[in-house]
Amino acid sequence: MTETPTVRPARAATITTWDFEADVVVAGYGVAGAAAAIEAARAGADVLVLERTGGWGGAAALSGGFIYLGGGTPLQRALGFDDTPENMEKFLVAALGPGVDKAKIHDYCQGSVEHFNWLVAQGVPFKEAFWGEPGWEPPHDEGLMYSGGENAAPFNEQIPPAPRGHLPQMENKRTGEKGGGYMLMKPLTETAEKLGVRAEYDIRLQRLVTDDADRVVGVVAKRYGKQLNIRARRGVVLATGSFAYQQQMIEGYAPRLIGRPGAAIEEHDGIGIRIAQALGADLAHMDATEVAIFGDPQRMARGILVNGRGQRYIPEDTYPGRIGQATLLQQDNQAFLILDEEALEAADATETSTPFFRQPPTWVAESVEELEAEMGLPAGTLQSTVEIYNRHAKDGVDPVLGKKPEWVKPVGTPLAGYDMRGFTAGFTLGGLRTDLDSRVLHVSGEPIEGLYAAGRCTSGICAGGYASGASLGDGSFYGRRAGVAAATQEASHTPAAGN
Repeated sequence: MTETPTVRPARAATITTWDFEADVVVAGYGVAGAAAAIEAARAGADVLVLERTGGWGGAAALSGGFIYLGGGTPLQRALGFDDTPENMEKFLVAALGPGVDKAKIHDYCQGSVEHFNWLVAQGVPFKEAFWGEPGWEPPHDEGLMYSGGENAAPFNEQIPPAPRGHLPQMENKRTGEKGGGYMLMKPLTETAEKLGVRAEYDIRLQRLVTDDADRVVGVVAKRYGKQLNIRARRGVVLATGSFAYQQQMIEGYAPRLIGRPGAAIEEHDGIGIRIAQALGADLAHMDATEVAIFGDPQRMARGILVNGRGQRYIPEDTYPGRIGQATLLQQDNQAFLILDEEALEAADATETSTPFFRQPPTWVAESVEELEAEMGLPAGTLQSTVEIYNRHAKDGVDPVLGKKPEWVKPVGTPLAGYDMRGFTAGFTLGGLRTDLDSRVLHVSGEPIEGLYAAGRCTSGICAGGYASGASLGDGSFYGRRAGVAAATQEASHTPAAGN
């Protein structure tokens, strides 16, 4: 039986040799780690990044690349969209709850325009083009898109909508291989390298090191089975990603994701969270999850989505991540898409980024009654849903769920049904509780000296809901804060090993 390595902190007094030393040690070279490294170096610190894989990038480099920003960024203004930090904040509070950290959302929204400008200054490119069609992301290199359901019910009637999904420009992109996320990470890591940031790869974090006053002064890690002791003279920044691939944590905190593919990378094993917990770190929103649904947004917007009882449950033209969350978390993962032949042909004639979602129908029928029977739904349930929908759709309205008129047309015949049960995958949003300077908070509410964190190992701006770009957004934003805070921390007096 393999012995489980301890995550309990090591005491600095017991360490005889430091294999590496730096002012600031950053664990993880995704977007949060890169942002932290840049700002720590600019603040005058000697910075060392530890990455468990063979190169920089993390989940960020493999992602579509959305960064959720607003409040009137130069890209928004150039494309004719009005936005304010106040409207951005109202939307995020409404969409990312319940129980959001309002102070963190306010802080993020107030700093959003500056953060966009910072990204551009690091060399991140954004094309002045808007993609306004339903989709997971633009099919080309457009730089701006609605990415959170801002322009769909129930938000569009409460808060003036504005697109806030900012996407780095990538020619010939291949999402999951080299897409917008790659074009975010490449200039950030190049900037860090120019600033003198050092990086060590193939290093797996094991535990934190504390001094006799319980201040974090380093980490213990392993490379190819060899233990390494790494001293941090000023602070350690955890940027190690989510716990989407740690089965015990999924079962304990986010059980709805059991058996669902992790929409992350396998390195997201929660190690940063666990080693901080071993110091008494507080956690927040560990049950919060983003949920993708493997459906074509163009088809969903033109059809109706029903649950296992044949009832509609969400406006089909909203952000598909909201559809995924509603399906898994509220409808027991039961979803069926119904649309007629005309709607199907119209959807498939559009250019989107999701052709692999365009599978053949599960059922086809000449009438709603026949389709209902083929699907095995209780008699009359789907018929009544379609009858009510069509009654209002002939006038171009959807008073039940508020789908926008441009997508509301009566469901005709012949028609098709798609079995979308179990078509969801997700990743975790909860993690370490941090303050606005990205200091990790103890369960007492006090900061743990010398320990900082950012990205998906923390509880960021999302507490339940999600918008595409929130992870790369708050990860990079609070990664910067972590770097500055760690670099400006007074150096510890932990003596060099062996002294």
